[in-house]
Amino acid sequence: MQLSIDLTGREVLITGSDSAARQAVRRYEAAGAVVYRLSTPHGAGHDGPLPERPFLVAAVNDGQPGWEGLLERCRATGIPVSAEPAAGPAGQVTLVGGGPGTTELLTVAAVNALRDADVVFYDRLAPYQELPSLTSAELVDVGKKPGHHKVSQGDIEKLMVESALAGNNVVRLKGGDPYVFGRGGEEVASCVAAGVPVRVISGVTSAISVPAAAGIPVTHREVSHMFTVVSGHAPLTEQELTHLAGLGGTIVVLMGIGTLHHLAAGLRRAGMRADMPMAVVERGYRPGQRTTIAELGTIASAAAGCSNPAVLVIGEVVRVAEANRGHAEAAADLDRLAASLLES
Repeated sequence: MQLSIDLTGREVLITGSDSAARQAVRRYEAAGAVVYRLSTPHGAGHDGPLPERPFLVAAVNDGQPGWEGLLERCRATGIPVSAEPAAGPAGQVTLVGGGPGTTELLTVAAVNALRDADVVFYDRLAPYQELPSLTSAELVDVGKKPGHHKVSQGDIEKLMVESALAGNNVVRLKGGDPYVFGRGGEEVASCVAAGVPVRVISGVTSAISVPAAAGIPVTHREVSHMFTVVSGHAPLTEQELTHLAGLGGTIVVLMGIGTLHHLAAGLRRAGMRADMPMAVVERGYRPGQRTTIAELGTIASAAAGCSNPAVLVIGEVVRVAEANRGHAEAAADLDRLAASLLES
């Protein structure tokens, strides 16, 4: 995590081995501190003089014995001692699922990986606005927009591998889950081919969380006992549309605004009824979140002003959300009526 205290001009002594303390040094320097280093418990590992009485001692847990005596002397003389975690392993890559774009849905493992990173390569659908409060790492924007890839997928993989081989702890922060239309498999394969250790931290997929943000359950007892997740980047074939229409249950389409017209028309040709309810949820969990609800036969015109990022939901579960919303609005009306009667 980043430091919330203003340490501008304050002398801070950071103890711990160079590799373990590298991220703590970055955090304290970013907070404006004048940083001094002590890398061995007996004082041999430092360049230049140390402060006589630092404002704070930041003790990095590097696993070496012998630090406690020094830290006890600091505490005894009234110098505050802050415990700091050791830096994450160098020379590895971690693919992190960032969820639908809000830090509230980041997993604990994701937060820890970001804290320990030296470099973060992030997408535009990840919660990148909050990264400065989650990590002191170098931040590199490699986000891709439809029709505009300022950094190609191949170049992203090359950057990740080169950074890890240079000794950095690299995080690749992606929207949703790395293995749900996130090209995570390709990035893992690139790391393995280069001999770079790699791991994956799953994220909350927008296929479930964004409909939930609009009150839509992807499954519901006696309504839908299955759901199918489809990429909306490219039009489906007639065979795929036929199979999809015949499955039943709920259909969830990610990033499907560009192919919405083709999808709706194709499902109708495949036999899906025109009055099947459909929802378009734009910017889930973000400012300006909006839900447009119509029927399969009219959704193309109803959603004419919609744009990505968006999740499409097709199925009777959309009616469940509408019914629940109606009950909630009725309850709110009753609450307002009761409050007005009490006031009168």
